[in-house]
Amino acid sequence: MNLANTPDGRRLEVDRTIPVAPERAWELLVTPEWWPEWGPSVRAVDCDAERIEAGTTGRVRIPGGLWIPFEITDCRAPTDQRAGRWTWRVAKIPATGHRVEPEPEGCRVVFEIPLAAAGYAVVCSRALARIEKRLVDR
Repeated sequence: MNLANTPDGRRLEVDRTIPVAPERAWELLVTPEWWPEWGPSVRAVDCDAERIEAGTTGRVRIPGGLWIPFEITDCRAPTDQRAGRWTWRVAKIPATGHRVEPEPEGCRVVFEIPLAAAGYAVVCSRALARIEKRLVDR
């Protein structure tokens, strides 16, 4: 974990290097039907989009059964030269950013956590472990 300046201001970053192509990690992160597989705080997703893009809306069900609306505020796929990044608002509040950076031996997946939600770092660390397991095991 470290503090970093992001396009959304100062954030706590939690990351993991995963030995897969950046496109594979990106696909997992931008496909809402897969979010409950890797996101410990997402039980279900209601979204018409197969893949998110800026402006995509929907709702996520969190533990306890409550449905919360979301909107994707920015979404740019990774290239050979640049990281892919998507951000969202959950219940109209800026939430965790998601980033995939190309690396020589795979990619680095990063969650950017607002400082006010620093306690969420534990959840993001679990999500990264689930992402790696799913990507490496398949």
